Amino acid sequence: MSDTRRRVKVYTLNEDRQWDDRGTGHVSSTFVERLRGISLLVRAESDGSLLLESKISPNTAYQKQQDTLIVWSEADNYDLALSFQEKAGCDEIWERICQVQGRDPALDITQDPIDESEEERFEEIPETSHLVELPPCEQGRLEEIADLVTSVLSSPIRREKLALALMTEGYIKKLLGLFRVCEEVDNREGLHHLYEIVRGVLFLNKAALFEVMFSDDCIMDVVGCLEYDPALVQPKRHREFLTKTAKFKEVIPITDSELRQKIHQTYRVQYIQDIILPTPSVFEENFLSTLTSFIFFNKVEIVSMLQEDEKFLTEVFAQLTDDATEDSKRRELVNFVKEFCAFSQTLQPQNRDAFFKTLANLGILPALEIVMGMDDLQVRAAATDIFSYLVEFSPSMVREFVMQEPQQTDDDVLLINVVIKQMICDSDPELGGAVQLMGLLRTLIDPENMLASTNKTEKTEFLSFFYKYCMHVLTAPLLANTALDKNSKDLQEGSTKVNPVCPDNFQTAQLLALILELLTFCVEHHTYHIKTYIMNKDLLRRVLVLMNSKHTFLALCALRFMRRIIGLKDEYYNRYIIKGNLFEPVINALLDNGTRYNLLNSAIIELFEFIKVEDIKSLIAHIVDNFYKALESIEYVQTFKGLKGRYEQEKDRQSQRLNRYRRDARSLDEDEELWFNDDDDDDDGEAVEKRMGDDFSDSYGKYMEAKKGAANGANGANNNGKAAALPPASPAVTPNNSSASSVKTVPLPATPVVKTALVGLVDYPDDEDEDEDDEEEDQSPRKRPRLSS
Repeated sequence: MSDTRRRVKVYTLNEDRQWDDRGTGHVSSTFVERLRGISLLVRAESDGSLLLESKISPNTAYQKQQDTLIVWSEADNYDLALSFQEKAGCDEIWERICQVQGRDPALDITQDPIDESEEERFEEIPETSHLVELPPCEQGRLEEIADLVTSVLSSPIRREKLALALMTEGYIKKLLGLFRVCEEVDNREGLHHLYEIVRGVLFLNKAALFEVMFSDDCIMDVVGCLEYDPALVQPKRHREFLTKTAKFKEVIPITDSELRQKIHQTYRVQYIQDIILPTPSVFEENFLSTLTSFIFFNKVEIVSMLQEDEKFLTEVFAQLTDDATEDSKRRELVNFVKEFCAFSQTLQPQNRDAFFKTLANLGILPALEIVMGMDDLQVRAAATDIFSYLVEFSPSMVREFVMQEPQQTDDDVLLINVVIKQMICDSDPELGGAVQLMGLLRTLIDPENMLASTNKTEKTEFLSFFYKYCMHVLTAPLLANTALDKNSKDLQEGSTKVNPVCPDNFQTAQLLALILELLTFCVEHHTYHIKTYIMNKDLLRRVLVLMNSKHTFLALCALRFMRRIIGLKDEYYNRYIIKGNLFEPVINALLDNGTRYNLLNSAIIELFEFIKVEDIKSLIAHIVDNFYKALESIEYVQTFKGLKGRYEQEKDRQSQRLNRYRRDARSLDEDEELWFNDDDDDDDGEAVEKRMGDDFSDSYGKYMEAKKGAANGANGANNNGKAAALPPASPAVTPNNSSASSVKTVPLPATPVVKTALVGLVDYPDDEDEDEDDEEEDQSPRKRPRLSS
């Protein structure tokens, strides 16, 4: 037995009735001992692994389709297909299958698929012949033929028999000849019967019949039959559309006649399925599965043939990027590439990978960079669709390209900047194109799809690139529409007073909302880069100007941006918000909203509720100190009273700790008292604060100063009023702590010093007001709180 090898693709039909490509290899038919029979084996051409091992069962129904396909079912809902590169290979394997099953290779199906219920029904019907007997193909018998075709659709076995009869007798071409006669004599009744006949033949779902019906000399007559729907008063003019309205444009002449014929056929069959045939009912939805497969394999073949013609594609991209190319020609070229990419979606992942790599090698990204910057709206729209295919397929490929650009071009013509500018300049009032581009940008800057990259530094490198070369372009409209007042020099530092003129234009407001949505995404996913950018540009202050916008959706976007920042619970951000007094525009918006119970009201209250629930102490202290008087009248929610309660609880807790610290001070030994006296020295205190630097908030610095004042008061009181309770003072130290140098001569024990220092440095970030009730008389005026409680 000869072991014949042919190059094939193995397909399986998934649950969605779509063909999945399982790989490419070489098929052979050989005896397999384990399966005890002749089997089809397919070994992968890449590594020789076994892609398919299927025994040729005597009872399995194999079908031969389109000269290069063999399709069969091995089990319930498990369909397989072999797509051959050459017709000769398909014929050879088909003959081998028919030889094993004892069938005639001239037939395109080896078995009649009969399930048990069909067998039972079929036994009740007396079989008069092997095939369905067809009436003579005459005008007077058209009604009889139509009744026969529609009656067999509910019976799988009778559908098979009718399909065989139609094929063996060349009946299809006779029917189409009869159609031309009926149309010439305007036999409407006969034309209506022909509509039912052709529609029923399509529902037989047989590839062999499709090959005849969709051939060049038959397909227009098939379309003609389908124009005469009995439900319509006047027939449709589908043929007129296909021949006169729909024009086939060859942007580059296609020399391959087979490829051109395949393109025409696929377009017309797709038109039949999508436009002419009515939407199938629940009982008919599987009748056209073979038609869907027919179109699918045609598209795969077209993409493969075009992809292999490198001269053709090279010429396409050469003309696309040539400055001398006319605008109308360039528009056709871009539309062709768009359709080409759309067809590629029928390919399986590994084939699609090869397809896009071919496009990348031919220069698709530099070409897009040129055409996306053109003035022609149609060209830009088509280029955006192509760009979306590329980004969805491989964001890393696009990122790799754009990171190489700064070495050879200006910032203004970087691909990502071109995309951003197109988003900003979208002329559509609804910003449909801008929304699409914003989604693509988010995909490109999403760290989640960078994690699996083989290049471990991709995330860091690309984000650094984006914030260096592109972020200023993205935020330019936002900064321009929230510019500070010209008289801002006269304002106090940290004031939130800005130009009250907010963007009232709806389209501008929509654009700013899109930009804010992207920036909010950055806050959530880019920790270091976006934080640095916000601080350097004082971005949150500019964003909060939009709280004054008459467009509520824009004010909500600004609020959402701040909410995401606070949601990180990052003290670096919290200090920035406190220092800039950035809650003021939010609270003003809440007060301006009045008693209206709307989304803005709920969103602002949720922001403060989050701060309360998460117990963000620095923000709670700032809000209560500065804004509680304005907020205490809001009683329909308990949020602000809850904030005040949290604030008071923290004050009480700090006061208790400070009192405990005072009581402990009375029993300190002499050396520890000397250390505290040393701590009261102004110079040493300043050195301590300077050494802490920027690591502590302003409120903490105030606490340290208050603590020193408390220590002074405590020591003075102990020395004057309670001297009897203290041990005798050392001769080396005077009661009023007159000499700093004398303190330093005393050897201090190491352990108590460390312990005492920690007591003063931990858990007291907001304690400047905690001990005011006990020590009000000892505080200087600048230490008094702004909030009177």
